[in-house]
Amino acid sequence: MARGELMKKLLASYGRDDEFRAVAEQIITEEEKKNNKVLARSLRRSLDAGPSSATRPKALASLIPFPEAAGDFIELVEPSHNKQDIILSSENTRIFQGLLDEFRRGEEIRRRGLSVRSKMLFCGPPGCGKTLCAEIFAAELGLPLYVVKLDRLISSYLGETATNVRKIFEFARKQPSVLFFDEFDAIARARDEDGEHNELRRVVNSLLIFIDRIQPKGYIVAATNLDHSLDPAIWRRFDEVIWFDRPDRRMIARFLKMKFKNVAIAFDPEAHLDALDGRSYAELDRICLQAIKSSIIDRRKQVGEQDFAAAVADEQRRQRRTGRMITA
Repeated sequence: MARGELMKKLLASYGRDDEFRAVAEQIITEEEKKNNKVLARSLRRSLDAGPSSATRPKALASLIPFPEAAGDFIELVEPSHNKQDIILSSENTRIFQGLLDEFRRGEEIRRRGLSVRSKMLFCGPPGCGKTLCAEIFAAELGLPLYVVKLDRLISSYLGETATNVRKIFEFARKQPSVLFFDEFDAIARARDEDGEHNELRRVVNSLLIFIDRIQPKGYIVAATNLDHSLDPAIWRRFDEVIWFDRPDRRMIARFLKMKFKNVAIAFDPEAHLDALDGRSYAELDRICLQAIKSSIIDRRKQVGEQDFAAAVADEQRRQRRTGRMITA
């Protein structure tokens, strides 16, 4: 069966455990037939690592269609990573474990008249794991991830924007999901800029009111690279604020080990920790991938010291040039 048809069947079976697993097994079998053994093993590990039907949370409702008019600024993202693909600080690991535990005991908590944390704000510099964490968090919860592009939303025709904002939150009330608002600082800019149209300000204010009042079926997660620019009134609208800082040396070492775990290397990556200090995960990922590609291009079986050093130097060159552009 064509991959596209299998994916449709997978989404259609969401919330029905036995059907979902059967379609997932078909997808894995297809990948094995194509000799995509690494992907097939990864998919099977993820499937086997999921909770059994006895421990799995109550089945969620099947996916409902998102309003067609909102398709330009929202998309359903299929998870391609799991918790083994992210390095979190011990503090953030504790926070996310607590959120997962709350979700799994949600009915019990609500019966006692308490609310479950469902609105979160992710803060931190670019490339430090905010979007990846939203994806993995949704996968761990067993919820679909919908990404809302706020910059596109508030720059669309104003008359339609207010209607689309309402549609988003009506959807969130009905569909158990993780609704991820990317570039949330766009709201702060829209509220603060003196020259902004009054209608746009009203739209942004309405968006904040919706976030404040909604009790979503799943979660609302907003991410910003510019937490210092957020309006003070925004912070209180979230149940939890989580900071994603640049990785420290220990986290960098763990990341390097993860990136090279299935790759033969002829050097010690930790010998380069000084040169990598202060790098984001996105920069570290780019360095590692470039080093691996260099060895492939030269048809060598191992990634060597020269491959990694050249990739680090290339990243330093990139930072020098982009740094000048940003400060110019």
